[in-house]
Amino acid sequence: MRHWTPTELAAHLNTQQPLHILDVREEWEYEIAHLEPSTLIPLGQLPSKLSHLDNHHEWLVVCHHGIRSAHACYYLERNGFQVINLTGGIDRWAKEVDHDMPLY
Repeated sequence: MRHWTPTELAAHLNTQQPLHILDVREEWEYEIAHLEPSTLIPLGQLPSKLSHLDNHHEWLVVCHHGIRSAHACYYLERNGFQVINLTGGIDRWAKEVDHDMPLY
């Protein structure tokens, strides 16, 4: 599993290269703040919705602080996916990159 800081993610987003983002938080968290475009599949639903994800793409996985996304990354790797974990999650993104994003 690779790890990106919010700064590394922001630099990648500035390149306009496609990136597939998987958010593994709960729906209520996603409604407060999320990255666009992203796919929401809460961590507890990931095994049953794995077929909704294309394993031919690398996925950046995000949660609130980076713990759930790390668990999701380990699971996805065991199932043939290439993944990147956002270190510090959406919370660190909001604090370091997008200061207009709500914190919770």
